Amino acid sequence: MKKIIVALSLFSTFALQAQQKEVVITLQELTPDIQMLTGQGGNIGVFKNEKGLFIIDDQFARLSSKILTKLKPISDQPVTMVVNTHFHGDHTGGNENMSKQGATIFAQKNVRKRMLNNQKQKGQINKSSLPVITFEEGLDLYFENENIVVTHVHNAHTDGDALVYFAQGNVLHMGDTFFNGRYPYVDLRSGGSILGYIKASEKALVLIDDETKIIPGHGKLASKKDLQTFLSMLKTITENVQKEITKGSSEQDIINNTKLTEVYDKKGYGDGFISSERFRKTIYASLTSKK
Repeated sequence: MKKIIVALSLFSTFALQAQQKEVVITLQELTPDIQMLTGQGGNIGVFKNEKGLFIIDDQFARLSSKILTKLKPISDQPVTMVVNTHFHGDHTGGNENMSKQGATIFAQKNVRKRMLNNQKQKGQINKSSLPVITFEEGLDLYFENENIVVTHVHNAHTDGDALVYFAQGNVLHMGDTFFNGRYPYVDLRSGGSILGYIKASEKALVLIDDETKIIPGHGKLASKKDLQTFLSMLKTITENVQKEITKGSSEQDIINNTKLTEVYDKKGYGDGFISSERFRKTIYASLTSKK
């Protein structure tokens, strides 16, 4: 039995190492100065400017060296600024490494609070990974050829979400308030809610036009039409679940009711991180929460 356990442990280790080696970092140019970087974790926005490189999110710590290497051809200057769209580790894991390179970390105030609380629970305070500049509702950043508007959206994916809009480049990074072509993860334990998620998409649509390029937290580069489809999905399924709640259906009834998400299941929305069943359960929990 011990040999079997050891063998399984070694297999898991090798599998993890192989997974890490297989991560490919790619860049997609959106404008001459703005790119989308994909790897493992949340999509990263990259903006080349006179002060260096400004990035949105930074994935996992173990990928930082790969990410920085990929960024070198863009600019001979370092990453000087990082905005976190929320606190989850696949978007903030590289904070410490970027900070040690000289970058200043920005985020909505709840991002710092949640990151710090998580560190306290683990008994390991790491201030170099925390945002050093926080904001309540928004932040305006001005560069020679670009104005950036950072906007807090309330209780959507979490309670610390931010949208980042490049006014001249007409590019919007939505963090995890937008999973392109997939059911989203609504982190109810961290202040997220399905109604807040819907409002976040509605707010984003006010900021953009038909030509805007949208960087989702996960998934391929998107357009206004993609976001409208995503919002329609959120509203339709939420309305379906609410009707069942009003009728008196139980949580298990709703989880088992595939008709509530059938239209979008057929389009593959449940094939990602969040399954159809889990999404129905999350919406039920969000709509019936007493908070």
